[in-house]
Amino acid sequence: MSKLFAIIARMTLGKLLLVLSLASLLFASVLIFTVSGAVRDHAVHQLAQEDARNTSQMIFQSLYSAMRKGWNKDEIREIIARINLAQPNLRVKVFRGQVVNEQFGEMSSERETIAQDAALALALQNGKDALLFPTPDTIRYLYPVEAKEECLGCHTRSHIGAVHGVIDVTYPISDLKVSFNYVLNSIVGYTLLVLALVFVVLYFKLRYLVVTPLASFVDVMHRVTRDMDLSHRVTGNHLIVELRRLAEYFNHLLYTVNDYNTKLEELSIRDPLTGLYNRRKFEEFLEYEIIRAERHEYAFSVIMVDLDNFKYINDTYGHPIGDLTLKELSALLANELRKGDVLARLGGDEFALLLPQTPPENGLQVARKLHERLSSHDFELPVGKIRVTASFSMVSYPEDGKTRDALHTAMDVVLYKAKKGGKNQVMTAESDQDRTMMEIFKQGDFLRRALAEKRVEAFLQPIVGVQGNQVFAFEALARIRDGDTVLSAGQFIEVADELRMLQELDLAVFNSGLEQLVLLSARHPDAKMFFNLSTATFKDVAWMRTIPELVGQRGIDCSRIVLEVTEREALHNISQVKEIIDELRLRKIGFALDDFGAGFSSFLYLKYLTVDYVKIEGSFVRQIAIDGRDRIMVDHIHRMAHEFGLKTVAEFVEDQSTAEVLIELGVDYAQGYHFGHPESWQDQHS
Repeated sequence: MSKLFAIIARMTLGKLLLVLSLASLLFASVLIFTVSGAVRDHAVHQLAQEDARNTSQMIFQSLYSAMRKGWNKDEIREIIARINLAQPNLRVKVFRGQVVNEQFGEMSSERETIAQDAALALALQNGKDALLFPTPDTIRYLYPVEAKEECLGCHTRSHIGAVHGVIDVTYPISDLKVSFNYVLNSIVGYTLLVLALVFVVLYFKLRYLVVTPLASFVDVMHRVTRDMDLSHRVTGNHLIVELRRLAEYFNHLLYTVNDYNTKLEELSIRDPLTGLYNRRKFEEFLEYEIIRAERHEYAFSVIMVDLDNFKYINDTYGHPIGDLTLKELSALLANELRKGDVLARLGGDEFALLLPQTPPENGLQVARKLHERLSSHDFELPVGKIRVTASFSMVSYPEDGKTRDALHTAMDVVLYKAKKGGKNQVMTAESDQDRTMMEIFKQGDFLRRALAEKRVEAFLQPIVGVQGNQVFAFEALARIRDGDTVLSAGQFIEVADELRMLQELDLAVFNSGLEQLVLLSARHPDAKMFFNLSTATFKDVAWMRTIPELVGQRGIDCSRIVLEVTEREALHNISQVKEIIDELRLRKIGFALDDFGAGFSSFLYLKYLTVDYVKIEGSFVRQIAIDGRDRIMVDHIHRMAHEFGLKTVAEFVEDQSTAEVLIELGVDYAQGYHFGHPESWQDQHS
């Protein structure tokens, strides 16, 4: 028995199919052998009775024909003997009935034979035929001959229906004459029956051994998908090895996925280093607390903690010590908080604390307590005792902000003030200046998103020749798309300057301008592109030196690029500006002095900087048609620039009268609303 269980335990799908095939063959063989006997007996009975009846009728017709001719008993015996002689395996006997014996006399020895044969006597008595099998291979058929109307002519003492005799026919079963249709139909019917039985057996076996386990798999998969519950398992008690292993591996897979899902869920809300909540989870808590505070009309506070000079610890002792410091700091802060307060690590060395139902004055007390606790604490680390300090910013809802973004902006502003004020202190938003700075930070977030989403682009304003109004160049001006609205540079340039984002802005506008220069080259193949670059960009000498490569990568000739320099860019380091200008001009990049005349040192720069164009300050140009002093200034700048071999560009040309004065003075180029507003070339050709 144990060996049988061992074999079953090793049952594979291939072995199962082989076993089922052999079992089906054996079952079919036994079924054929069993059913064939019954079918054979049934067939023999049916065929024998039919065949014997036909034979008996033929014999009777032969005897009847002889009797009608008046043949006597001896002649009839001779006919019967001839029939038996013609068919060696056939034995025919004829026995007279009582009516015939009374009229024509008995045959010799018939009485004794009939008395000894009960079946024969019964057939003579009741006139019913009988099919007998004296031996397994022999057929005996008793055929009673009943009187008909035509028989009464000779048998005058008889009546219709009387039994005149019995024809006794005996012959081997092998001599049966079988119908071809009967044999064919029997074979087909029997084969279909066997196939149907085998199919039923195979169906139920495969359903039990294969289909039912697979249906269980499907059901578990459906429940896992529907309920998002990885705790479901598949039963593994299957006879087939593959299905048993499949159940084991599938359950192991569910266990593994569930384990990883738990770990991923933990990582999605926890900081892996400190075990604190991460930024994403903190944002959820903050959003939820805003909803609660708004509904119940109470205040809460948020504290942001930023370590001072933490980079020094990483650089001096290594990042492992820095990580240990962050873990120790997390434990220190957590020990000082109330139950229900939320502590999170926002990233790097920044931490945030959410204090539900805590008004500003209480929040400030908590911030000061944490600051004092940290300032007096020495962290015991492998390198010795380390003391760290941090800057704290405390803001509250709804005083410093009613939305998540507003509170974050307030925290950033106050923390910026704490850092700028000397670090290692607690700060709150207390003055109008702080509120103004918050607005700047909000705009800074807007600008950062615009840069990240590539919504900062260049709008092009044409620069035309004064004499023929032919397009000479385009100036790339910064714009931000905000839905269907386009913001001009004046709406965000000061914020970018305050937050030191001018260089990022320059790069976005420069790349957008180059893309549009490629598009407009088909219509203006020689048009130049003027770019304004900030002081921060001019200071990045390494990037400035890549400009020719950036231009060349787009298939643009460097001679079509003009960089504008203002007094502000040149003022801080005129020698460095001169060096980069001279270097790039050797590579065909052009330069223009922008806003010429607006500063006290504009004329000085003509002496030290080698440029190609002078852009005349627009405040001199706008009123030139009605103000003689502006006309003198523009005329003087233009003639002086020509003396230096430079071309002049007049800005802010807004009407025809101004353009006519410029023609009269001989200014080379002009730009302004009179010649065209800034537009996106991509919009025009999209």
